[in-house]
Amino acid sequence: MDLSEIGPNLVVILTIVALLALNIFLRRRRGERTPTEVALSLLSEINLNQKLAEDFQFHLQAKKFKTGSWKRNETKLNFLDHSLQTTLADAFSMAERFNRDIDAAKKYKSASYLSSINVDKLKQPLAESKQALEEWLRADMEKQQFAGRRGRLSG
Repeated sequence: MDLSEIGPNLVVILTIVALLALNIFLRRRRGERTPTEVALSLLSEINLNQKLAEDFQFHLQAKKFKTGSWKRNETKLNFLDHSLQTTLADAFSMAERFNRDIDAAKKYKSASYLSSINVDKLKQPLAESKQALEEWLRADMEKQQFAGRRGRLSG
């Protein structure tokens, strides 16, 4: 294989790879734009956290809870009722506290400290958040479908 043939194409390939990486990075940083996207993102994170909470006692290597969507969108939740906002805040602040505890346990390599973390406390706020977000998404979809039919009938 002759490296002189790759040289001119290498710049093009590296440029494409850099643009793809930049696109992925910006997409993650941009966050969700609509209330539906925010709700779906939070719901996805809640589902992952429920699985992590269920598996927590059965794994020696505890995985940290997901909070990225919450951090990106916690100031964009004015479309949700106040009680759901409070439930979400409670669930994700608890997940963040558990993540700090998990980090401390890993730092000190303490399995006993890790076993003392009671993630059962997180299950109820996650379940309530999930149920309320699913209800909000159902109502939002019905509202969008109704608005679509109404627009066609009047138009």
